[in-house]
Amino acid sequence: MEIIPAIDLINGQCVRLTEGDFTQQTTYDSDPLAVAQRFEAAGVKRLHLVDLDGARARQPVNLPVLERIARHTSLHIDFGGGLQSEEAVRQAFDAGARQITAGSIAVREPETVSGWLTTFGAGRIIIGADYRDNYISINAWAEQSERTLREFVENYLAAGATTFICTDVSKDGKLQGPSLDTYTELRQQLPAAELIASGGVTTIADVEALAAVGMHGAIIGKAIYEGTITLEQLRPWL
Repeated sequence: MEIIPAIDLINGQCVRLTEGDFTQQTTYDSDPLAVAQRFEAAGVKRLHLVDLDGARARQPVNLPVLERIARHTSLHIDFGGGLQSEEAVRQAFDAGARQITAGSIAVREPETVSGWLTTFGAGRIIIGADYRDNYISINAWAEQSERTLREFVENYLAAGATTFICTDVSKDGKLQGPSLDTYTELRQQLPAAELIASGGVTTIADVEALAAVGMHGAIIGKAIYEGTITLEQLRPWL
């Protein structure tokens, strides 16, 4: 299982939100590059970089930050936030992203994202499956769709997608543990999907439990910044 630290960006700074709520924001570092370099020095290979300004603007805002991190580290970066067009996706790749994450647009415009899978290759497009109470969340997590998590992942598997970041919105940033039951069920139902857990990962025991379930990756954000998981503890996983 891959360990994937997260850096969320607002105004070029490294922040974390609680349940995606912009009014519940904590700023951890003014220099995301320094944070990324600390991750790399600890042995981290991958980075989940989220442009929260871009998500609100519906177009990438923090591409210069992506470019700096890509230029000054060798991290495998997946980038998301505000990617609403093929041009925006190309801009992210040009700035150094190795993969991009398609979020709300994957719910609203499945034909568009299916086109990206064809154009760029399934290996470069991660599908963001953000959910609450087993239903997919959209529009910066402010609304619930009528599509279940399983149905959503199943449909994209049929369209050629392989990798999914499954974020339990109700747990994100709350340090209350991940949705192990949901992940266990999804792994059993859809064994062909490469599933990355996101939301609620709080302790090294959570990491061990996700690996035992068979998750392909775990995104860890607030737990690292708050120190409930240390990079030293993660070293055996890196």
